[in-house]
Amino acid sequence: MLDAFALSDKGCVRSNNEDYCLIEPELGLYVLADGMGGANAGERASRLAVDTVAEAVLMAQHRDSQVLLTAVEEANRRVLDAARQDIALEGMGTTLVAALEIGEDLCIASVGDSRAYLMDDAGLRAITDDQTWVNEVGRPLGLDEESLKNHPMRHVLTMAIGASAPLTVNCYSVPLTPGALVLICSDGLHGVVEPQKLAEILQGGHDGVGLEESCRQLIEAAKDAGGPDNVTTVLVRKPR
Repeated sequence: MLDAFALSDKGCVRSNNEDYCLIEPELGLYVLADGMGGANAGERASRLAVDTVAEAVLMAQHRDSQVLLTAVEEANRRVLDAARQDIALEGMGTTLVAALEIGEDLCIASVGDSRAYLMDDAGLRAITDDQTWVNEVGRPLGLDEESLKNHPMRHVLTMAIGASAPLTVNCYSVPLTPGALVLICSDGLHGVVEPQKLAEILQGGHDGVGLEESCRQLIEAAKDAGGPDNVTTVLVRKPR
């Protein structure tokens, strides 16, 4: 069984927290969603998506990458249906990152711009690719990073749970070596804290610092940088 801990905070600016996460080590399942939408719709979308994925994995007769993909697609269907049935929820959606332990690997499915990172002996590197205008349009056009940081399209997602059907889900398989640490986080962390700072904090977790303490340090780093958005961290570590 993998070690895991999760922590979420509304940040320094937002009045409510539309992020939602779930860790189920006995299922080998770790899920995070960052909701969007008016009123409480973002909160509804993120919780519904995460709960749907957990339910689908729990009910599956066996667990593999296809089970995870099907669970994410079912989450999309349920969020779309809920928005159709209640005008107050119209336009709601959420990002989603779901990781499922399969043998010695972690299978990861992602939609939107929440991310998964891997910290091991080779250092810190991103696992997932953002489904955003910046990543899929801006960079291929050759815009430099400074221009992208200030571009009016910088917050635009190209895919989200509840935005459309069919859904494009990015899938990854990550072999876990003893001591390897996976960070799943919303853009309230990776969009605010520089990668070097993330690496410094995660190195402590990789070296054996408690996961709860590492989560708290990550949250505090985001808040020290202004905490403009909700911030959620999920840490998963393979014991040595």
